[in-house]
Amino acid sequence: MIERCCAFTGHRPKKFPWGYEEADIRCVALKQELGQESAKLVNAGYVDFLSGMAEEADAWAALDVLALKKENPALKLHCILPCDGQADGWPASARELYFSILEQADEVVYVSREYREGCMLKCNRYLVDHATCLLTVYNGEWRGGTAMTVRYARKLGREVIVVNPV
Repeated sequence: MIERCCAFTGHRPKKFPWGYEEADIRCVALKQELGQESAKLVNAGYVDFLSGMAEEADAWAALDVLALKKENPALKLHCILPCDGQADGWPASARELYFSILEQADEVVYVSREYREGCMLKCNRYLVDHATCLLTVYNGEWRGGTAMTVRYARKLGREVIVVNPV
């Protein structure tokens, strides 16, 4: 575990009422709140940030770190990927953003080089195991990867900051 390290996780577009419509006022507000929470963490002394780089929430949080890094070069973005090819099948704009973030990251870690059953769960556990805090875009539902990651973080006694997308 890295002291003063925050991991990001969150729902994918299908869980948001606006889907992929980032111009939707609810999405704009969510991204603004996520950015404010990231800035609070930096002000509290967090310097290392882990992103699983899934669509939407994970990528938005990574972008926030990259923006904050312009003012504070000591910040580090670590992209923790479940497997090579994670973005295969995503819309072209999402893939473009994904690879742009990876190019700017301080570190890229592959939990598995090839897709294997359980690699997504393994990635989520890696995020929590290596962080002291979890910042999550989470709607409170019981099922799904984000829910499992939040429960795991709480079980390990990690600080969990929830930004509700609804």
